[in-house]
Amino acid sequence: MERIPHFINGALISDAERYGPVYNPATGEQEKEVALASAARVGEAVEAARAALPGWRATSLSKRTTIFFKVRELLMQRRPELAALLTSEHGKVLSDAEGEITRGLENIEFATGLSHMLKGERSEQVAGGVDVHSVRQPVGVVACITPFNFPAMVPLWMIGSALACGNTVLLKPSEKDPSSAIFIAQVFAEAGLPAGVLNVVHGDKEAVDVLLEHPAVKAVSFVGSTPIAQSIYKRAADHGKRVQALGGAKNHMVVLPDADLNMAADAAVSAAYGSAGERCMAVSVLVAVGSIADELVDAISTRMATLTIGPGTDPASQMGPLITAEHRDKVASYVAGAADEGATVVVDGREQEFDSNGFFLGVSLIDHVKPGMKVYDDEIFGPVLSVVRVETYADAVKLVNDNEFGNGVAIFTRDGGAARQFEFDVEAGMVGVNVPIPVPVGTFSFGGWKNSLFGDTHMYGPESIRFYTRGKVVTTRWPDPATSVIDLGFPQVD
Repeated sequence: MERIPHFINGALISDAERYGPVYNPATGEQEKEVALASAARVGEAVEAARAALPGWRATSLSKRTTIFFKVRELLMQRRPELAALLTSEHGKVLSDAEGEITRGLENIEFATGLSHMLKGERSEQVAGGVDVHSVRQPVGVVACITPFNFPAMVPLWMIGSALACGNTVLLKPSEKDPSSAIFIAQVFAEAGLPAGVLNVVHGDKEAVDVLLEHPAVKAVSFVGSTPIAQSIYKRAADHGKRVQALGGAKNHMVVLPDADLNMAADAAVSAAYGSAGERCMAVSVLVAVGSIADELVDAISTRMATLTIGPGTDPASQMGPLITAEHRDKVASYVAGAADEGATVVVDGREQEFDSNGFFLGVSLIDHVKPGMKVYDDEIFGPVLSVVRVETYADAVKLVNDNEFGNGVAIFTRDGGAARQFEFDVEAGMVGVNVPIPVPVGTFSFGGWKNSLFGDTHMYGPESIRFYTRGKVVTTRWPDPATSVIDLGFPQVD
């Protein structure tokens, strides 16, 4: 059986005290096993990153830029190979896997502009013969802990900016689909990244605990569920680390009565069921305002019947399996309990049968959902779309703003004034107007509000440069020695 190794100090290391199973979600069969790092192995990786830091920090910006251009070139060339790897371990269809890589590459492209991003500021003659300038310098060794749902894109979100800023990185991917992280690390090495600058260790809580407490790790980036994000934020911050921890979501899509019905229905199906709903930006709640509800539910259910669910390698498949059998069963339990809570199960994905032992689940649509129901309150992270009916625009905004999460939200309308007001009123970090999944392009930053983010900065883009660097202000004066005097007073501007 293939064994997925760690990547430490430029070398592949596959020996371990423990190994975890890696399944093909489309068949339900274990095809690989992954080495799970002990505390000592994680310590080796941290030491490799610490030893590589002085040399990488001193590497010129032009040399770093050259490496990033080469990484982009190699990933573009090998995108089909990486996409196939994603599909085999995650289960998403190949077109979705290639789209994930493309979005990840946006962050590599952003990192090629590091010479501009790392520019400081300067003011001369702020006082007599005194000049002041600022610089941004790397924080040091950075730990990046990434989720299973985007095993290529999210690592590229983090390591692109972290490396560009002169940090060294220890990447801990999900142990459910870990091969993509090794693939990416080897591409960086092929592009000329020195050994030890980017390291990959696989593991579970034992590995994460070391990263959160090791004194050489200066910053932690995390994407995952809200309870874990909250825990990681507190523990890492208690150990003096800079932390950005992105948590869960319950993304709402508000549809006003004047919206284009067909466009809204198409968008709802695409955003709810793409990647089997295993997206932190998936639409999980459709908020139907006023008279449009019945017609919209009918349009969505009609489209659901046309979806093709199957192995990600089949070009005809539009949606693949879920990541594990346990997660599939957990998602199905929300559908099973919805009717008892008073909701209406319009389409029950549990009824669809599949000629496979893979972790498949059909798509579900649940109407007449209300806050307080588990299907509304919890982040399901699967192909389940809830419909909440409200009377007015104000009711829709209140529903969104009362929710504990504030990741993404969308509104569908033909009314520019209503859309502009919604942008002003809604409490969420990312807003779409007639765009169901408003993930920002790489030149902006990604992240939510409320219980969707723990920390002060969002992921990738301009905010990532601030997260992965520390500011330093330098005040200089080159006076005539003859003018030097003792002055015990507070420094004055003259």
